[in-house]
Order: sequence, then C-alpha cells, then structure tokens
Amino acid sequence: MAEEVHAPPPPHPHPDADMDIVQRRLMFDDECILVDENDRVVGHDSKYNCHLMENIEAKNLLHRAFSVFLFNSEYELLLQQRSATKVTFPLVWTNTCCSHPLYRESELIEENALGVRNAAQRKLLDELGIPAKDVPVDQFTPLGRMLYKAPSDGKWGEHELDYLLFIVRDVNVNPNPDEVADIKYVNRDELKELLRKADAGEGGLKLSPWFRLVVDNFLFKWWDHVERGALEEVADMKTIHRLT
Repeated sequence: MAEEVHAPPPPHPHPDADMDIVQRRLMFDDECILVDENDRVVGHDSKYNCHLMENIEAKNLLHRAFSVFLFNSEYELLLQQRSATKVTFPLVWTNTCCSHPLYRESELIEENALGVRNAAQRKLLDELGIPAKDVPVDQFTPLGRMLYKAPSDGKWGEHELDYLLFIVRDVNVNPNPDEVADIKYVNRDELKELLRKADAGEGGLKLSPWFRLVVDNFLFKWWDHVERGALEEVADMKTIHRLT
C-alpha cells in the first residue's frame, strides 16, 4: 500500500506581507541612529523596529530625524504628499522632505549637523529627484531641534529628535512615486488655507504631526527671516524643543 503523503501546512502569512516591497526593504535595510533625549548617540536599530509603537512605548526608542523646508526664489515652500504605500502616515501632506540620517559614517558627523545635512541631500534625491548639485550641503541652515512622539495608527508611530533644516534654492523636481504622491509650492496664505481645510476635515486633507508642530511653533516667524535672508538670527541648535 502506497504511503500516504500529507502536504505541509500552508505557511503563516508574514504579519507585514501586505507591506509595499520598496517600503519593506527600507524598513529592514535602513539602520536609524538611536539617541537619548539630549541627542547623544546610544546605538542603532532598523527603521522597522524604531517605528513600532510597542517598541517606542516599551523601550522608549528615540531616533534622530530631519525635516527639510525648501523654498524657491519666490519664497514659496515646497510641500509633498506622502505616497499611499508609506508605512507611516500615508497620503498626508507635509514639508518638503522628512527622513532619517542613517547609522553610517557620513551621516553620523556631528559637527555643524553635517551628517544630517548629508542625509538630507541624499533623501531629496531619493524622494523628489532633486540632484545633489541643486542642494549643496553647505546651503542647508539648521535652525533647531525638536523632540516629539506621534502615533500613526495602532501599530506604527514616530518618536524622533528632529533637525529642522531650511534651504532657499530653485531646484529641478522629479518625484519618486514610491515615496511621493503629489507636490505643490505654497505661499503663506496658501498654507494658511491648507491648515484651515485640514482643521475642518475638508476633502480628507491631513497634515503630518511633525509638520503641524513646526507650523504651530516656528514656521511663520521663520518665514520672515527666510525672505530677509537672515535665518542665522533665529538659528538655535543648543535648545531641544520638547513638543511631545
């Protein structure tokens, strides 16, 4: 009698099997810089682990990040809408580019926030197709740092020590659809209208929590200094603004 053959049970689906393949690669390959609340490096961990709310809550994982605010020569701010496949905060509108310096030599350089500026140049190319020559690292002005925590949904969230980088340049933009759903330049009045719509819930418009924190605490005051070419007057890299 022939031996009965039993098919192996079907494998359990990976809990993140529905994650976009590009985003999954970034989640596991990218190593974020772990810091304490005074921005001292204490280690590194995957982007995946750094953005799980259970890790943020249980281990108080905090990682270094940056937010770029790029203005053109008309002093309009470039905004992006995050792609639908982003793991955290899909389809929300936010500032020009938001990401993380990675645990690599060129992005760990602390002097004058050079590592963070190197990372910003890298991600502006990755996300928006802006060539490095359009955004030289010495043209970024680090204006400040903020510490915040924000859940995205039940599983994912942010807990970041965020460097706020401003730059005024006319650039060529070619958005990467894996990262960016849409872009627009706005002046101050247009941004205020965007804020009004988000507050009213019009058209499902949502803004990222870190962008909203910068808007509510700093942006319009700093915009005056952008137009006057006097950003150094408001730069303060000694203070860590705790906005959680």
